[in-house]
Amino acid sequence: MATAAAPLHVVAVPFPGRGHINPMLVVCRQLAAADTALAVTVVVTEEWQGLLTAAGVVATLPERVRLATIPNVIPSEHGRGSDHSGFIEAVSAKMGEPVGRLLDRLALERRRPDAVVVDTYLTWGVAAGAARGIPVCSLWTMPAAFFLACYHMDRWPPVDGPEGEEGQSCKSLNQYFPFPTLSVVKCSDIKIFRSLVVPIKRAAQVFSNVRKAQCVLCTSFYELEPGSVNGISSLLPCPIYTVGPSIPHMLLEGNSDKIEHEKYYEWLDAQQKNSVLYVSFGSYVSMPSSQLEEFAMGLRDSAVRFFWVARDKATTTMLQQISGDKGLVVPWCGQLKVLSHPSVGGFLSHCGWNSTLEAVFAGVPVLAFPVGWDQLVNARLVADEWKIGINLREQRREDGIVSRAPISAAVTKLMDLGDGDSLEMRRRAEELREASHSAIQEGGSSWRSLNSFVKDLVGGKLNVTETSH
Repeated sequence: MATAAAPLHVVAVPFPGRGHINPMLVVCRQLAAADTALAVTVVVTEEWQGLLTAAGVVATLPERVRLATIPNVIPSEHGRGSDHSGFIEAVSAKMGEPVGRLLDRLALERRRPDAVVVDTYLTWGVAAGAARGIPVCSLWTMPAAFFLACYHMDRWPPVDGPEGEEGQSCKSLNQYFPFPTLSVVKCSDIKIFRSLVVPIKRAAQVFSNVRKAQCVLCTSFYELEPGSVNGISSLLPCPIYTVGPSIPHMLLEGNSDKIEHEKYYEWLDAQQKNSVLYVSFGSYVSMPSSQLEEFAMGLRDSAVRFFWVARDKATTTMLQQISGDKGLVVPWCGQLKVLSHPSVGGFLSHCGWNSTLEAVFAGVPVLAFPVGWDQLVNARLVADEWKIGINLREQRREDGIVSRAPISAAVTKLMDLGDGDSLEMRRRAEELREASHSAIQEGGSSWRSLNSFVKDLVGGKLNVTETSH
């Protein structure tokens, strides 16, 4: 195979989740395209190899990007949300050893890896490379602003107890960290993390380890978060390379032509320009059925046409019955292709980072309903920093549910092409769309950054002995 004789061999190890594997595969494609003499081995579990094969992804990978597997030492992807903390613990405790054995085997069978690109959230990733003298590149698959917030986790202000009054929760994080870019992030946005004992413990370990990496790759792009990228550069003893937006516009999401043959594509074709609200809460986010019902009734009351991806047939049928005939509810679609359809004029989203980047890339304003982790920060960026959307989280009742009335009002406002605020959001969204496309084109900021990374890797500037502190 061509990969066997390649003078540069990179091993990529994503965190085992769709929101991490997709951007890692995009980065691997970018690396292979940037240097025709570079081969990449992507390490996944046997289950994930099967999922990627069934989705048609493996068949579309470049010749120099191949998969290697470790046993299924962690809980199955199906239903892992039922014990999120247990899943994180299993990834932390059980994946490191088989990945280490695979690295050793690759060194014997083919050639010693020249670098390992590991997801930042793999707590053992930096140590796995360091133990073998291999440069470790940490891939951050969330916004640079959230990296800054987590990097200073030890300085987070208390948001519970005597000092956790409402006024404290409304304060900006930049009052505690010297980064103006965090001015839109509130203490209340991190309050939800306090109850997540295991994830917080592992995240603290992750940001202790990242300081020992030889570099950080970020799936954002400079024009989107210049202040946060500069802030990370000022903190880390290693370089940071922005290579985004790392979204599956270069990665086949199943069969990308499938949408052409689906009835719902004909439905989209029949709608007026910018008249449809696309609704999706991601592949993993869990939401109470009562909240889903409020969204369905809110959409019905708004009379706005919508296209909703509900993930399973039972939920699809239930939501279609509640929401009425103004829209279409389906269990699956190619998200970026739908977002890019002329009829789609808005996106009701949980604001996962991949979905946020896809909205930016498509130039579509966002109605944000963040549930947890970085989504809360992403929603702040969308509504308050980039000003391309509305944050529904502020409309929650005491029980945490957003009712149909504010949902209907927000949907109506976002989709009203005669509303001044909506028009301004669309103008801003179009500016960011153009910036995101320019960033990855030849000569763009991410194109230059990626090529600098490859040049530094080839030139030995990222070697462990050169970058150790």
